[in-house]
Amino acid sequence: MSDNGSSNGSRGAAKAEEVIIGDEKNTHSQYVGEYGENGAHVLDVHQLRAGDAGVKTAADGVTVLIPQPSSDPNDPLNWSPMKKHIILAVISIVAFMPDFGSSMGIVTLLPQAMQWMKSQNTIQHNLVGNLFCLGSGGLFTVWLSAYFGRLPILVLFTTVSLGTAIWCAAATSFESYMAARILNGFFSIVAQAGGLMFIQDIYFFHEHPRKINIWSGAIIVSPYLGPLITAFIINKMKWPVAFWVLTGLTGLCWLLVVGLMDETIYNRNIPRERQPVPKSRLMRLVGVEQWRSRHQRQSFGQAIMRPIIAISKLPVLLVTIYYFLNFAWIIGVNATISIWLTSIYKFTPYNLGMFYFAPIIGSLLGAAVGHWLHDLCGKLYMKRHNGIITPEARLLIIWLASPLMAVSILVLGFALEHTWHYMAIAVFTAIQVAGIMIATVALNAYLLDAYPEGSGEVGAWIVVGRTLGGFMATYIEINWVQRSGLVNAFGAQTGITAAAGFIIIFLGLFGQMIRQKQGRMTFAM
Repeated sequence: MSDNGSSNGSRGAAKAEEVIIGDEKNTHSQYVGEYGENGAHVLDVHQLRAGDAGVKTAADGVTVLIPQPSSDPNDPLNWSPMKKHIILAVISIVAFMPDFGSSMGIVTLLPQAMQWMKSQNTIQHNLVGNLFCLGSGGLFTVWLSAYFGRLPILVLFTTVSLGTAIWCAAATSFESYMAARILNGFFSIVAQAGGLMFIQDIYFFHEHPRKINIWSGAIIVSPYLGPLITAFIINKMKWPVAFWVLTGLTGLCWLLVVGLMDETIYNRNIPRERQPVPKSRLMRLVGVEQWRSRHQRQSFGQAIMRPIIAISKLPVLLVTIYYFLNFAWIIGVNATISIWLTSIYKFTPYNLGMFYFAPIIGSLLGAAVGHWLHDLCGKLYMKRHNGIITPEARLLIIWLASPLMAVSILVLGFALEHTWHYMAIAVFTAIQVAGIMIATVALNAYLLDAYPEGSGEVGAWIVVGRTLGGFMATYIEINWVQRSGLVNAFGAQTGITAAAGFIIIFLGLFGQMIRQKQGRMTFAM
């Protein structure tokens, strides 16, 4: 599971576990090392059949490159490591912004309620609308990107996101502010929903977990940095200043996208001589070059069908449900913790800002552990399965993540109900976030391994699960706790989190069989 770049080492061996040979191998050349249509891969070149001699490997001379890169220098898989890392960095920074901006409203609702003379629960409705549009915007992102190209949609959505961030900061009424927040959620989601598309386009199979870990790390840490920075701001200044900070950061994202990004879509089903030749980066930024080659991709109607085809696959649906049932309580805690800490512990905005270092540490801890643990799980799985890795191997690490999340929610309920020391709340908030960080990478890697042809679509549906969970939890959390008490409400949420673990058990046992019966996602491209 090396993280090295590509080289053209060619090796073959006699351990004949590979079954794609002859004409079938040519049909699926981009997925060399794959068992039939079932998503299993052989990554060790020594495990391939003698008939597979000549496959390209990573710089270590052992790791098989999947997909096999073409000889075209314009193939994103053949781009330099520097260019790939820059694209990953930009996508991660842009993906950081939606939840960063969304979570700012968690803290600003306190002064906004006083300014507009509305209840905190009413002000919180802007967060609900924002979260809902994060999910719907993600689905629009992937089907528009499939038709018009990745880059022009990224530019367009980032541009509108910048405009709506300015609107949030300049709003003078709650109605205007809420409209701006809803639109900002819809357009700012572009790199979160589409991140897996870029990772699939430019990186090889064995590189995916670590790259997903970097991109996911930016996403998971963002809803905690938002409240942290905002709490410090409103401690000394008025709340619109926080959204002017959001505007500045979104403007930086726009500059990075326009200045550094490039089109990564590449149709591997057509020969090199028919591939569109890049001519003008400016024309790619505005989508002109992609429009000229649209006949090589699906029609507009076919692009719209891609997310529907994706969710028709049972593993995608089940992962979306699992993420919905788990991320709901991550958002539920994050969206209401400021209320509990200010009402129970009498925290000031400054105290709130300091508290948010805890979940930030948790997300960074989860990312650091995952950097090695996801690859380690893959290596151990291959060692026990004759060098073969299947997508279900990515789910093994969730056996660690799910208990971390369940126990943390339960302890948080008791800690808040019985007013334990706030450090106990901080520690278990951090553990809960570390658990969801590990699970997020595993789920994204699982679906990307299982359905590489639907990278954008599976990523968008994971975003839908996350945002609908947040949408639901934000709406019900306060009333639920007030009606049932913290221990009962958080205890029920613990039970839901634990029960969701059976989805992972089911996929681990039957996921491969289900994927084999349902087949791949069949798109026009």
